[in-house]
Amino acid sequence: MTENDKQDQAARGTAGFLLEMGMLKRAKRSGWWIAGVKDPETIAEHSFRVALIGSVLAMMEGADPARTALLGLWHDTQETRVGDIPHIGRRYLQAASNQTVTEDQLSAAHPAVRDGARRIVEEYENGDSLEVVCAHDADKLECLIQAVEYREQGCGNVQLWIDSSLAKLKTASAQALAEAALSMTSVEWQQTYLR
Repeated sequence: MTENDKQDQAARGTAGFLLEMGMLKRAKRSGWWIAGVKDPETIAEHSFRVALIGSVLAMMEGADPARTALLGLWHDTQETRVGDIPHIGRRYLQAASNQTVTEDQLSAAHPAVRDGARRIVEEYENGDSLEVVCAHDADKLECLIQAVEYREQGCGNVQLWIDSSLAKLKTASAQALAEAALSMTSVEWQQTYLR
């Protein structure tokens, strides 16, 4: 195989991964169906806000916001292959590790992409840096905020998600933001600009 053939193959493998990630824009977060949410957010919508929240928490906690956002952005990319398994479902299923899924997803990708993704997912799954703590808190805080929004829309069965997310927050910043969000409406942010 020539060097050009290898480059073309790596480009196709990497582009294939990017096309696969488009599924996250269509795949719904299935745990919300248990709560009675008829049209839950997509995995991509969740991951976007996790990355944004992670960067905010990192700024508040003195961590690297870009690295934290990157961890949050990649944290659910494996769900194109294994789906969004709700916590109750994990009791009955044994899915491959996120690291194994990522390896398969990127097996034909450019080597630098494969290696970079491997490091990001491994860090999110097993790291203990402040960035990892902020990324995990961002995942839980996003779930809590989403539950607040669904509750406001009339879905009363979301308190379990609020309580479990709140209990898992580790940073003082995430806890403070959660408490603030619990006392607000989803459109209260507009009041800042209407004064």
